[in-house]
Amino acid sequence: YKSIIILQMIPLEKGKSAREVLEEQGLWEEYRQKYPYNPMAKFDGSFAVGPESMTNDAGVIISIGTPPQSFKVIFDTGSSNLWVPSIYCNSAACNNHAKFDPRRSSTYRQNGRPLSITYGTGSMTGILGYDTVTVGGLAVTNQIFGLSQTEAPFMQYMQADGIFGLAYPSLSLLHVSELVSTMQHASYINFNNQRGSVVTFGGVDTNHYSGSITWIPLSNELYWQITVDSVSGNGGCQAVVDTGTSMIVGPQSDIDNINSWLGASRQNGEYIVNCNNIGQMPDVTFNINGQQFTLPASVYVYQVQYNSCITGFSATGGNMWILGDVFLRQYYSIYNRGQNMLGLAKAR
Repeated sequence: YKSIIILQMIPLEKGKSAREVLEEQGLWEEYRQKYPYNPMAKFDGSFAVGPESMTNDAGVIISIGTPPQSFKVIFDTGSSNLWVPSIYCNSAACNNHAKFDPRRSSTYRQNGRPLSITYGTGSMTGILGYDTVTVGGLAVTNQIFGLSQTEAPFMQYMQADGIFGLAYPSLSLLHVSELVSTMQHASYINFNNQRGSVVTFGGVDTNHYSGSITWIPLSNELYWQITVDSVSGNGGCQAVVDTGTSMIVGPQSDIDNINSWLGASRQNGEYIVNCNNIGQMPDVTFNINGQQFTLPASVYVYQVQYNSCITGFSATGGNMWILGDVFLRQYYSIYNRGQNMLGLAKAR
């Protein structure tokens, strides 16, 4: 017999980032100093497994339970845990989001084991339970997931309620996120952050990219980690492709060099440029597996409050790079767990 692979396309909802919400309320400077953000925390081996960032602003609606309870979650290729707020949580962040109520679900089963996830700007704690989880019409029964009991203060400003991890199951705390393996026969996940973002399970959607796909072998089958040969004349590096991080993140010295080349000045940890100069700023090129992936200034510079502009290159400790949404807005990405490969193609 012939097997049939069904593509399941799930649109993402664009929302305001936590930064945008905090800026609107005049709280950004206070929060960035009080809760300094370390996007590398979730890739730091000194932690247990599972520390995550919460900077992405594109989410998807999933449902949990019978009858279904809906939640907006962030698809995050940099983590492997699925969790949502619950009625057991009274933190300000929980009170500002939808809460899962296990009493209202006839299919919920208690696990009771504790869950603790460390963030770059705080942490969440909770317990584990089982229930039916539905994503884009795909339902998985008896899926284990986290129910939060406490959440970090900064999360009250997030649009999303929780996290849906899409990295390898071995990264997951207690292997709580086998959901993706269950749903995808072809082991492809696509993330396109342009023209109405969409995640496609089961294959690729040719409507969202042009040209050929460059397939890149993973250098670490834990995250979606690849080898970058060079970055605009700078040396090579290891990089994680992460839909859960908004910027391109790298070591301090490398990011300083790139931003200096771009004409940016560092202020309070950010790299400021003149918004009027975007048209004259150079492209930044990542050489990966023999191919060039170029970012124009119109992609890597964006406007923040008070009509100022910053680059999308952010410095942090460690030697690892993160290719976040600044990169993924330009390139359609395909996550093939079956072959342990990452695919990149020019996004339409």
